[in-house]
Amino acid sequence: MANPLSKHWTLDPDFTFLNHGSFGACPKVVLEAQAGLRAHLEAEPVRFFMRELEEALDHARHALATFVKADPEGMVFVRNATEGVNTVLARYPLKPGDALLTTDHAYAACKNALDDLAERTGAEVIVAKVPFPIKGAYQVVEAIEAAVTPRVKLALLDHITSPTGLVFPIPEIVQKLEGHGIACLVDGAHAPGMIDLDVNAIGASYYTGNCHKWLCAPKGAAFLWARADKRATLRPLSISHGANSTRTDRSKLRLEFDFTGTHDPTAHLCVPVAIDAIAAMVPGGWPAVRAHNHALVIAGRDMIIAGIGGEAPAPDEMLGSLATIMLPDAKPGDEPGKFIFQPLGDRLYHQHKIEVPVISWPHPPRRQVRIAAQLYNDLAGYGRLRDALVSGL
Repeated sequence: MANPLSKHWTLDPDFTFLNHGSFGACPKVVLEAQAGLRAHLEAEPVRFFMRELEEALDHARHALATFVKADPEGMVFVRNATEGVNTVLARYPLKPGDALLTTDHAYAACKNALDDLAERTGAEVIVAKVPFPIKGAYQVVEAIEAAVTPRVKLALLDHITSPTGLVFPIPEIVQKLEGHGIACLVDGAHAPGMIDLDVNAIGASYYTGNCHKWLCAPKGAAFLWARADKRATLRPLSISHGANSTRTDRSKLRLEFDFTGTHDPTAHLCVPVAIDAIAAMVPGGWPAVRAHNHALVIAGRDMIIAGIGGEAPAPDEMLGSLATIMLPDAKPGDEPGKFIFQPLGDRLYHQHKIEVPVISWPHPPRRQVRIAAQLYNDLAGYGRLRDALVSGL
């Protein structure tokens, strides 16, 4: 029997979709709202962009800022968290001999941006080795503290790691690093909607997060937030009309970021619709959604481990609604294909109609499968994955 909540999504019913973490999935009601906004835009584009957009962005920004507990004056919209990271790094002042700090669980695209900054400035990238399997959050703190040197000027930290699905103890780490004068850029790609996020309380110099993942907003909706003391020097990747604006009714940050050229802003404008839509699906709203997804992913992980053998590589309290399960090493010749996905993932897709990432991390032949839990998922889906893995490892 199908999960009754799956009716809210347009996902292909012939497939078991266990990979919400990669690109999210947008509910029908949000897609309908976006279609309506696009029709309104095209009915009179000049009216939309010149007369209506600022107010609409302000409304969406305040709704999102309230949800993630962030000062809206420091929040701007970007297309995705990777763009948010690149925006901060693009003009970050470094000199030869300075150092940048990250971990070996960092999202590969953002690690590339960090390497690019180091290459351009003569800085060094220091990578803290966080163990996995892991016993507790204290090991994350210890690994990062051990990697700090007086040369570190900026730390790029994942709030929830992509390859391993771990929720890092970001508030504690940020407090320690910022206390030593190290600016923290938190890549919170997965955080909004997965955990109870409080950006203000974290206190990082910069925080960026996606809305298209666990908030289920349309693709292209994300935010970048800067602490009050960092806003004056933050500029968009595309310099546009706001650069020489003489207006005094809006901050320079908004004047520069809110219009960087013609594009479709409807994904951002639909964020409040997504927040309300997901909250309405479960009695208890967002706290109940987060609790449901966390419990479901733990149950799915345990079911799969019981079938294939092994142990949970991370304690339950370090997970949100993603969980990584260790698999036997890949056989010789079973090398990763596009990105870092293993051929086993292709076999699961084509032979069993299961969409789930099988990742080679930190390098072949090691591999693991990462499952996700969203409201449309159910235990039967993880059971299908368990059975497929038992038959095809």
